[in-house]
Amino acid sequence: MSAAPTTRPTVTEREARQVAEAAREQDWRKPSFAKELFLGRFRLDLIHPHPLPAQEDVQRGEEFLAKLRDFCETKIDSARIEREAQIPDEVIDGLKELGALGMKIDTKYGGLGLTQVYYNKALALVGSANPAVGALLSAHQSIGVPQPLKLFGTQEQKDTFLPRCARTDISAFLLTEPDVGSDPARLATTAVPDGDDYVLDGVKLWTTNGVIADLLVVMARVPKSEVHKGGITAFVVEAGSEGITVENRNAFMGLRGLENGVTRFHRVRVPAANRIGPEGAGLKIALTTLNTGRLSLPAMCVGAGKWCLKIAREWSGAREQWGRPLALHEAVGSKISFIAATTFALEAVLDLSSQMADEDRNDIRIEAALAKLYGSEMACLMADELVQIRGGRGFETAESLRARGERAVPAEQILRDLRINRIFEGSTEIMHLLIAREAVDAHLSVAGDLIDPDKTLQDKARAGANAGVFYAKWLPKLVAGPGQLPASYGQFKHGIDLSPHLRYVERHARKLARSTFYAMSRWQGRMETKQGFLGRVVDIGAELFAMSAACVRAELLRSRGEHGREAYQLADAFCQQARVRVDELFGRLWSNTDELDRKVVKGVLAGSYEWLEEGVIDPSGEGPWIADAAPGPSQKENVRRPVR
Repeated sequence: MSAAPTTRPTVTEREARQVAEAAREQDWRKPSFAKELFLGRFRLDLIHPHPLPAQEDVQRGEEFLAKLRDFCETKIDSARIEREAQIPDEVIDGLKELGALGMKIDTKYGGLGLTQVYYNKALALVGSANPAVGALLSAHQSIGVPQPLKLFGTQEQKDTFLPRCARTDISAFLLTEPDVGSDPARLATTAVPDGDDYVLDGVKLWTTNGVIADLLVVMARVPKSEVHKGGITAFVVEAGSEGITVENRNAFMGLRGLENGVTRFHRVRVPAANRIGPEGAGLKIALTTLNTGRLSLPAMCVGAGKWCLKIAREWSGAREQWGRPLALHEAVGSKISFIAATTFALEAVLDLSSQMADEDRNDIRIEAALAKLYGSEMACLMADELVQIRGGRGFETAESLRARGERAVPAEQILRDLRINRIFEGSTEIMHLLIAREAVDAHLSVAGDLIDPDKTLQDKARAGANAGVFYAKWLPKLVAGPGQLPASYGQFKHGIDLSPHLRYVERHARKLARSTFYAMSRWQGRMETKQGFLGRVVDIGAELFAMSAACVRAELLRSRGEHGREAYQLADAFCQQARVRVDELFGRLWSNTDELDRKVVKGVLAGSYEWLEEGVIDPSGEGPWIADAAPGPSQKENVRRPVR
């Protein structure tokens, strides 16, 4: 057996981009509402009428939700989890008995076979009881062993591992390393072939569920050779294997019950039969898994929004200031309106994206990414507004409130717990770039060779011809559309008129496409460095998608006689608020401080402003910025704690 490399791969910026590009799902075999939206085409027909689940799926889902609600109300003590920074074993055992580990696993493997819609409803419910419990279930099923095996596993792997995941075994996903985050090209953990096995060496960081996991999905680099394609590859690994050490249980500002750790692999033997997919397919498997797996985070954000609304309503109605309930003061009322309208829109985005995932008629990779991005950002804003509405009590812990005789409202905790969602499963900044890449895919497909320095003149000439044909058809369609016709979308007028909002979406989708095209023409190959611009483009698309989903959901509820008038009011309020944000974002596309910011950053890195740091004490002390992750045997105690 050859020795595992001991140095981290040296990767150029271009090579890193190539690795990420190769992992992308290249083809668009199904329609995508969000993809069309970024191209300036408002395809309302793809989402309206709102798709609906089958009645048997609804019945199975509702029956489980009833059991889960009873369990959450009677068995989950959120205050205890916060106090002890650990989910009690009996809670985890109870979730296993309930079948909650197998919500997304097919019934033939012992799972519950819930749809994505009801899986998300379950996560919202559990997450409202305690977000750390929601994170445990989400990490296990959305990115842990069940989902990649469902999509890419062999029948033998499914038969072996899925029944365990459905009832008894907790799984974790291990990609990140101490010096590798969103740039997997530099992955250092190796899997060296040795007969019928692979031998794993390396260190993984932030292994959610890793402290208590029974099964792991591990991403490792297989060295290239004459008989091995090599590349980043996915494996199912038994967590109790010899050579695996959980070296630390990490602690965070929120999600105090999270079983997240540092895991070291030293000469860990993994059967080749446990490899998921071919060698080199690991990143593609991870990204494809996340296409729907990302919907678990906005699910818990929706649950948080609902709770924030409940507390804001009850508190601001009971609390009086200057002779009036707090809610009737406009400064507070605007915050409550924002929470209510945004919660409605987030649920609309989540349910629409989830139902489309269940039907599998549309490609929802952009929709799911937008739901994650938008949900995580807006949920943090809602929680922050709740803390402000609660005033000093919002900053006070629930335990302190209880101790002095008041209702133990964990407002500050929800703010801390939600903050990680802007980082989990792709930070906001990475999501901006990921979505932007998908949004301009059509342009790069026809004109990408024009700005690629490695392409020949012949390639560029061919790309120029293809681009000419594409843009000759596409650009004229961005000039006018239904959004300019007063009668368009009249089916959304029932007392309250939502049709102006849909016309706004249609007009501004075309405007967004024109702006993107202009930027690509202006910056060409430098476009990928304009991350501020790309982020605003994506944020505009997210707002337009949320407006569309809110209107479609309101019409669905009206047509079914389910709070239709109130749903129209919430959709109208959300769209009015969103339009203010969209108008501001469009203004900031071209009027911003991006260039000046770059100059300041260079000055900061050069030490030009070190004088500004004088007059403070740095309490962080000494130590490396990034811990040593050199392969080798562990020197620490194994803190793995399987729950059996």
